[in-house]
Amino acid sequence: MSTLFVSDLHLDPGHPEITEQFLAFLASEARAAEALYILGDLFEAWIGDDDPEPAHRTIVAALRLLTDSGVACYVMHGNRDFLIGQRFCRETGCRLLEDPVVVHLHGERVLVTHGDVLCSDDHSYQKLRAMVRDPGWQAMFLALSPQQRQTLAETARAGSKAHMEQAEASIMDVNQGTVETTMRAAGVRKLLHGHTHRPNVHRFELDGGEATRIVLGDWHHNGSVLRWDIAGFELRTLRREKTGEH
Repeated sequence: MSTLFVSDLHLDPGHPEITEQFLAFLASEARAAEALYILGDLFEAWIGDDDPEPAHRTIVAALRLLTDSGVACYVMHGNRDFLIGQRFCRETGCRLLEDPVVVHLHGERVLVTHGDVLCSDDHSYQKLRAMVRDPGWQAMFLALSPQQRQTLAETARAGSKAHMEQAEASIMDVNQGTVETTMRAAGVRKLLHGHTHRPNVHRFELDGGEATRIVLGDWHHNGSVLRWDIAGFELRTLRREKTGEH
């Protein structure tokens, strides 16, 4: 059987076509898999496990159907949904993963991460990441009303968009030195991540041997999935039927 990996869906009520494609994926290809890994940014914004957004509740219910069918599902925090917690896991049947984590796939040790920590040249983002991952900051944020949290999340999204428009593209990509240091520390030859929205398979030399960095794509225009089975891995684009302008 196969293991599937996806990342950076950025599910959002304003883009129902992405949600529809993901729901179809969960009900079809994912049902035939041994496991599904979601490597962060499942949601464009997640204000806490009490998030009342109906579109988000639909996703929670669909993940529950998947895990109830016997498919193991693992979720990792992204930079948009780092507030996913234990209530979400209870409601979906998913297991929350540490970032990074080594996954054993058909005899291979693969380091899996969302990928934002690899973008070490983006110093302002790394400072923000450290702040919002702090348990004290999260406790203060979650103490606010859902309406207040939603307002702050929208402000943060606007700020993130402005930062991406102003920053150099190279700064927002991974730092190769950080990639190699991370892989060396974990003792792996293969690294899998999302976050950068630049799907590709990069091969390079690491300490005298071949190493591989696999990058998942986002789901903004089409889906992106990595399928890994006994024969190896395949990074695929899931074409989305165009139903109109959004």
